[in-house]
Amino acid sequence: MVGWVSLKTVIIMLLLSFLLLSSYFDTYINARRSKHWKEKGVSPSSSKGKTTRYHHHGHHGHSGHHGHSGHQHRQNLGPIASPNLDHAPEKHQPPSYPPFMQPEIFNVLDFGAQGDGDSDDTKAFQETWEEACKLKGSTMVVPSDYTFLLDGSIIAPTNAKAWGSSGVRQWLEFRETKGISVCGNGNIDGRGSGWWRRSTMSKLEYDPAVRFYQSYKAMVSGITIQNSPQFHLKFDNCVGVEVYNITISSPGESTNTDGVHLQNSKDVSVHHSQLGCGDDCISIQTGCSNVNIHHVSCGPGHGISIGGLGRDNTKACVSNITVQNIKFRETMTGVRIKTWQGGSGSVKNVRFSNIQMEQVKIPIIIDQFYCDKRKCKNLTAAVELSDITYENIKGTFTVRPMQFACSDGFPCSEISLDQIQLQPLYRKRYHLRQVFCWQAFGFLRSEIDPPIECLQNGKPMISTIQSDLDSCW
Repeated sequence: MVGWVSLKTVIIMLLLSFLLLSSYFDTYINARRSKHWKEKGVSPSSSKGKTTRYHHHGHHGHSGHHGHSGHQHRQNLGPIASPNLDHAPEKHQPPSYPPFMQPEIFNVLDFGAQGDGDSDDTKAFQETWEEACKLKGSTMVVPSDYTFLLDGSIIAPTNAKAWGSSGVRQWLEFRETKGISVCGNGNIDGRGSGWWRRSTMSKLEYDPAVRFYQSYKAMVSGITIQNSPQFHLKFDNCVGVEVYNITISSPGESTNTDGVHLQNSKDVSVHHSQLGCGDDCISIQTGCSNVNIHHVSCGPGHGISIGGLGRDNTKACVSNITVQNIKFRETMTGVRIKTWQGGSGSVKNVRFSNIQMEQVKIPIIIDQFYCDKRKCKNLTAAVELSDITYENIKGTFTVRPMQFACSDGFPCSEISLDQIQLQPLYRKRYHLRQVFCWQAFGFLRSEIDPPIECLQNGKPMISTIQSDLDSCW
């Protein structure tokens, strides 16, 4: 009997403990499920009198991970409610959590951010950031329907441990947003020099400093993004993007640090910006259409590129790309289209015009044999290139003026050249080469300097037709 009573007592105690824990989990799960969008805040270690505004309405977004530590005591957060524009955010006393159940979400409103567009929310963002950074893999939440005014610089962690062990591939991320604007004259510093040195040794990949994913009408203006571990500004699956008056800056030797990277995005405008990095100033990948790039300076870097497309026998579709009023200075290439052997799909209706080249290695290049390995297989399938226009491109080159290396199975067609004037820069360290063509077909609209005799007139005799599965249209 005594044993039975003891067992009953134990069961009652376990039930009470379970009910108590369930109440904590319910509060935590409700906080995780609340509608919001997430983004990063301001690092406490730097403030340089620069202002950035974050404004957003509509759907939610998401941010990555943090790296600086701050105060010694954690402020525990309660449920995160969806914001109401008709009323000011209510301040509440967050509940206390047991040590083994600390939440991973930190909302800037719980740290005093006003979000009215006029009040300085820097301190609230700093405190949120510091508290979030005490917990590896935590998330800092910035709700929708607010405009936050920040003053200072956002600085990335340099210690790999600060990113957590979840394989995070972005630092600041805006996810599934509608009508978001990131503007001002603030600075985002990825402090990527350590990642560049470790890029060939580390299994983890640290992608963009700033990433927009599946967003509609996203605008970025005025800010500076520098020294990203890899890509500086990336747009994935976005529609209605505008980027202007921004500065991107990383050394020419930094590894894989594309400036603006576009993928599966439509109706994009990038203009009036200064871009310098260790890879493509602007990279246009598969799924992009209706992209307009103008009044951009590029250098250092690898130029403005479409591709590489078709890697690992994949299908790529790119169309309606305009690149005009561009200045390239001391870049590896100027305007480039690069595809892997074995791919499928197409690139069509591309126009490069009014472009100034200064000491560019190869100003104009099509490379359908692109390979970033020691050796790649020779394959007959290829991404099909057609309707590519080059007009009013002038300046100096240091290796080769033009190169059109097209596929045997799917030759390039409808290449149009007009008012091209590219002069060699004669110096001892430069090994100058002639214009190169292979399976390139098109038209010369005017006299070209240097003369190009290898471009075949008209359309290719080879009439390979892609299957419906491989075709983009």
